[in-house]
Amino acid sequence: MRIAQVAPLDESVPPRLYGGTERIVSYLTETLVQAGHEVTLFASGDSVTGAELISVWDHALRLDRRKAEPHAVHLALLEQVFKRADAYDVIHFHTEQVHLPLAVRCATPCLTTLHNRLDTPGLELLYAEYRAHPLVSISESQRRPLPLANWLATIHHGLPSELHTPTKTPGKYLAFLGRVCSEKGVRQAIEIARRTGVPLKIAAKVARKDRDYFATEVEPRIDGSLIEFIGEIGEHEKTSFLGEALALLFPISWPEPFGLVMIEAMACGTPTIALNRGSVPEIIDEGVTGFIAQNVDDAVGCVESVRHLDRTACRERFEQRFSAARMSREYLRAYESVRELQHGRRPS
Repeated sequence: MRIAQVAPLDESVPPRLYGGTERIVSYLTETLVQAGHEVTLFASGDSVTGAELISVWDHALRLDRRKAEPHAVHLALLEQVFKRADAYDVIHFHTEQVHLPLAVRCATPCLTTLHNRLDTPGLELLYAEYRAHPLVSISESQRRPLPLANWLATIHHGLPSELHTPTKTPGKYLAFLGRVCSEKGVRQAIEIARRTGVPLKIAAKVARKDRDYFATEVEPRIDGSLIEFIGEIGEHEKTSFLGEALALLFPISWPEPFGLVMIEAMACGTPTIALNRGSVPEIIDEGVTGFIAQNVDDAVGCVESVRHLDRTACRERFEQRFSAARMSREYLRAYESVRELQHGRRPS
């Protein structure tokens, strides 16, 4: 199949540091290439891929000192996508909403995976207007605010099975991996560590908009002993950071659409202690790959119990549910469905 993958330009594919959407685009693209499909990746010019790479901007926007106007470069990228649309059997967008006016007018079958939260006011108007365009959710929870949107499938994320090597013995610290902001729960993770006396290592991005939160809520609580701040880490550092931890803490306070870090930990054999928000109940198998807590008090109580979980079983559950191979098979079925729908709408 001739497939176009269209990624945001904020990060490279795969990202050098933090970046969930672009990481999934990379895993999907490379798995499809390895399966023999003819894939074109529209992404930033510093992306690394086995697919054909087409870009209009040579660096990921977040790390580019030139500070390009993001709407301008994304629209320029979309122009290149639609100029070449006839060359593809299907076009798969990961760019949220910006492409919708053009996608619904395109003769080539198109679909969009939505990677962000969908409870922002105004989105219901947009997806009602573009109801003809097929959408893929990354969890059942994600789609709840927009039940009338044109949902084609829910496809959970997946990772290459060889990406992380599991660690069989529990570590001695708790891990927090992601982004420093209130909804991700880093302050709650610090509280859990303090109340249990188990050291916490924080490997996290601090975005410009979150610097004040970091300065007031996180930095004063870092003592370098019980609470240690590492900063952003790359993909190659995750195996040891997660694998050597006792557990990943995921005390979120928002409707997380997926939570890639949970399955990254799972791939390392490391269980997760998470608060019951968003996609968490879909991802964690209670008592196998971690525990789902209702509040911080519950999470504190789970820390001792998590020591007794079977890390081999945790890894096995990852292989059963969250491999990139499974993810790519489900997307291929979605591509075939979109093609059938598109051909069905055309006059004979």
